[in-house]
Amino acid sequence: MTLVLYHYYEAAQGPFRNLSSLPLEEAREILGMIVQEGKTFASQRAGDYMETRLILESRAREAFIAKGGQPANLYPHYMTLGPCNWLCSWYTEPNVVQIDWDEFDDRSISFTYGDLFPTMRYEDGKPYRKQVYTKGEIREVIARYGLPQEWNKHGDRGPERYIEAQIWDENVIGRYYPSIYGGL
Repeated sequence: MTLVLYHYYEAAQGPFRNLSSLPLEEAREILGMIVQEGKTFASQRAGDYMETRLILESRAREAFIAKGGQPANLYPHYMTLGPCNWLCSWYTEPNVVQIDWDEFDDRSISFTYGDLFPTMRYEDGKPYRKQVYTKGEIREVIARYGLPQEWNKHGDRGPERYIEAQIWDENVIGRYYPSIYGGL
């Protein structure tokens, strides 16, 4: 089975724009402008979103390192494993990048069964909560539970809507979008 990663984004802004890569105050300012505009899914985020995001990203990074991951960045770029059309509703003019997962070094990519936020915060006893998976492990999780975007298309069966991939370096992304990262 060929596995493809998807990155959804606002067409006018371009792909792989990442609030976590900015100084905290600048990220808060940008998020504040997004909230004021009120046009996209991101405009619904809570006031402590950035602080919570940075804590969860740090936990995911530490868990990934404990499993042999070698993240080059302190923060990940986000993609989904397989398509998730629901994510198009997050954007005014959605666009998507698709990259074969084999292009990513196993030591630079982790996964959560669901979005990082609910996966790391929900307390409902599901075995995949607070877990970060490697490429090999996520295949086993899919074999056991399936793809959330298939069994929970409408979000009525829990917060799992997709499998999230956390990309911990820019090597592959830089090859696809060299203008974003100065030709890396």
